[in-house]
Amino acid sequence: MRKPRAAVGSGHRKQAASQEGRQKHAKNNSQAKPSACDGMIAECPGAPAGLARQPEEVVLQASVSSYHLFRDVAEVTAFRGSLLSWQKMRWTWTGGHMLKWPTLQDLASASLEEVNQLWAGLGYYSRGRRLQEGARKVVEELGGHMPRTAETLQQLLPGVGRYTAGAIASIAFGQATGVVDGNVARVLCRVRAIGADPSSTLVSQQLWGLAQQLVDPARPGDFNQAAMELGATVCTPQRPLCSQCPVESLCRARQRVEQEQLLASGSLSGSPDVEECAPNTGQCHLCLPPSEPWDQTLGVVNFPRKASRKPPREESSATCVLEQPGALGAQILLVQRPNSGLLAGLWEFPSVTWEPSEQLQRKALLQELQRWAGPLPATHLRHLGEVVHTFSHIKLTYQVYGLALEGQTPVTTVPPGARWLTQEEFHTAAVSTAMKKVFRVYQGQQPGTCMGSKRSQVSSPCSRKKPRMGQQVLDNFFRSHISTDAHSLNSAAQ
Repeated sequence: MRKPRAAVGSGHRKQAASQEGRQKHAKNNSQAKPSACDGMIAECPGAPAGLARQPEEVVLQASVSSYHLFRDVAEVTAFRGSLLSWQKMRWTWTGGHMLKWPTLQDLASASLEEVNQLWAGLGYYSRGRRLQEGARKVVEELGGHMPRTAETLQQLLPGVGRYTAGAIASIAFGQATGVVDGNVARVLCRVRAIGADPSSTLVSQQLWGLAQQLVDPARPGDFNQAAMELGATVCTPQRPLCSQCPVESLCRARQRVEQEQLLASGSLSGSPDVEECAPNTGQCHLCLPPSEPWDQTLGVVNFPRKASRKPPREESSATCVLEQPGALGAQILLVQRPNSGLLAGLWEFPSVTWEPSEQLQRKALLQELQRWAGPLPATHLRHLGEVVHTFSHIKLTYQVYGLALEGQTPVTTVPPGARWLTQEEFHTAAVSTAMKKVFRVYQGQQPGTCMGSKRSQVSSPCSRKKPRMGQQVLDNFFRSHISTDAHSLNSAAQ
């Protein structure tokens, strides 16, 4: 694990030098008594002692005020107790994924095709592949023994990052290690009034320090799951349910809202007796940035303020649904994507990069089709519409074509990496959501089917299908059983 670098730049050199002096002074004093800041990030006066120390988490940053920290044991204990009591009433995890592969050996022996098939439609397809790679690593190289700490999980298993390692170690093996995902980051930012971008190095390290401080050593897995669930269902990005939050009384964002409301109404005059960030000079790197002051209309949603995301790059492609008659009904041609990169290993309709003219586009697409299926009648190639699908970093527009082979001998052999499937087989194959959108456009343009708009990006009622078994299994795995009260909370959140 790499140690995080200290803040760099001319603006931080004096702070670093000053911090170094304080560290030397603290080192001398530590011989007399233990420091109360062990395990915490720099500038944490009053932090509870006895917490797990993680030296690699220490950030050389002198401008973090104690206002953004949990400063005593009572506050930490209250947070833990309130969150765990709330979690106990709400939900428990299920193990639906185990129905398919109940042991690591079962998952390790499965084919990538099977893994992709079960994962199809869930997005982030590399996760399914890495899950299997991790199982194979454990079985083939680690003697079947799963690493049991966050540190060894992250070091030994491919694709396991800090959050995943912490989640596994705390939930499965009871290690008292904190976790920070998007939901937990949002909860911590609001509870401690952190308005800076949580993806920045400084803020991210501060959040990990807070998570480590708060995690319950007796019930780390329950605590971490509760923190994630709180962010997912109550402390939501846009419409948080503050009145139903178990830690509302400890939330500095909520306190700030109440303070601003009193100031706006004139109920507070002079200097209000409300705690604020100690520096309060616009130089605290965890407060709202000076360029984005408090917005009364946002309330607690002022925290955190995220940096504007870079828009996904736009790409265009042409793809064709090639259909031929078969003994068991119509068949469609699919080809497999490379084993690396976007949608690695999944199946798709033959596709080519978008060409600037219709004539060039048809020529390129027909050549690609013939590479897999042999000579084809170019006059039957029809443009049907387009589909836009946004991946995490790419907005991809597919120009959808169709070519139905009629009155000619069906193609029975294809090169490796291609295969003919019936429509029923297509819906259970390892294909992406984007390809299912493409196929719906094709179906909507065929005689005798429910006609849909050429530019439709959603399924029409006649084309919606019940989720297949693999999809249902994974849906159940990632969906918690929530009580009736929790169901009403979710409804309100929507």
